[in-house]
Amino acid sequence: MTQPNYGAYQYEIYFAGLTGVQPALPMTYPEWEARAEQALPPSVWSYVAGGAGDETTQDVNVTAFRQWGLIPRMLVGAKERDLSVELWGTRWPVPVFLAPIGVIGLCTQDGHGDLATARAAARTTAPMFASTLMADPLEAAAAEFGDTPGFFQLYCPTDRDLAQSLVSRAEAAGYTGIVVTLDTWVPGWRPRDLAGANFPQLRGKCLANYTSDPVFREKCGVDAATIDADPRSVVPYWAGIFGNPLTWDDLPWLRSLTTLPLILKGICHPEDARRAIDHGVDGIYCSTHGGRQANGGLPAIDCLPAVVAAAGDVPVLFDSGVRSGAEVVKALALGASAVGIGRPYAYGAALGGTDGIVHVVRSILAETDLIMAVDGYPALSDLTPEALRRVH
Repeated sequence: MTQPNYGAYQYEIYFAGLTGVQPALPMTYPEWEARAEQALPPSVWSYVAGGAGDETTQDVNVTAFRQWGLIPRMLVGAKERDLSVELWGTRWPVPVFLAPIGVIGLCTQDGHGDLATARAAARTTAPMFASTLMADPLEAAAAEFGDTPGFFQLYCPTDRDLAQSLVSRAEAAGYTGIVVTLDTWVPGWRPRDLAGANFPQLRGKCLANYTSDPVFREKCGVDAATIDADPRSVVPYWAGIFGNPLTWDDLPWLRSLTTLPLILKGICHPEDARRAIDHGVDGIYCSTHGGRQANGGLPAIDCLPAVVAAAGDVPVLFDSGVRSGAEVVKALALGASAVGIGRPYAYGAALGGTDGIVHVVRSILAETDLIMAVDGYPALSDLTPEALRRVH
């Protein structure tokens, strides 16, 4: 079976250049970032670009990848590369996904970034992990997925009826898995946002999944007409129920909410991975929230190998610090089943909506594919820890 040639994206660009057509969008992460800063309102920019504390953890998530180098292997005939991966009974054509971003809705010029992301997922086959914090309801995003799987990321509220309602809605809308984020029951210390006294949800932004939910609407104490006219009217109630400091005792209840694959996000310790699997979860998501939630921690990529070893046959997803195809390759070699892209696609959304996200994803996939071609790794199964060496 002929495999898609993701690296051929470069030839589209080169051949267009023969007719005088230059790329409309930049080709590298620093350029995406710089252009996005110009395109986004300062409040949205600081929220997306900023991290916790002095942002050391955010920075080392990126720089830690430089400690690893891929060993080239020659004469392996890597004319075709197979980037597909089997996860939870479904074959993903690509080993990357669009990580959940709670303000992606604000990152496009039309204020519908969740829909733009869903459309980009359909066009690139990279699954979207839709955040609880959306500018459009989760059903509207799911309607744009096409044949690409979508996952719903749950910020678990303290109200169990609301949690059940959100998960049930995701199931009914066709999402194929539920991802529970564990490290954001309270916002981390984010000086950039504090300097502007800016917290988008407290301004009524990206609360569509709440304001459209029947359980939330019934319990919030605000009449329907007021909710629809002014989402800020429900902010006090929302703030009181948003964060649930979950414990191991809550896992049987979480497991009971759905028959879909249940994935826990924020797992960085191998013992936590083992305990989670013992409680019946279907996937582990190794992440430090891109350094947005807690400063002073380890780079997520340094935590990944031990988490993978502890997880055994259970899939391990990964994000934090991924900026290019080179990081994707290294994370896959260290055992990630699939790799999440975060800030890069947020910047693509700012620059070009759906087309901008598609460009970013295709660029990252092209580099991933071409590294595997040039360095002689024709399939993901060939990318193992033995393919890497520490860079001194």
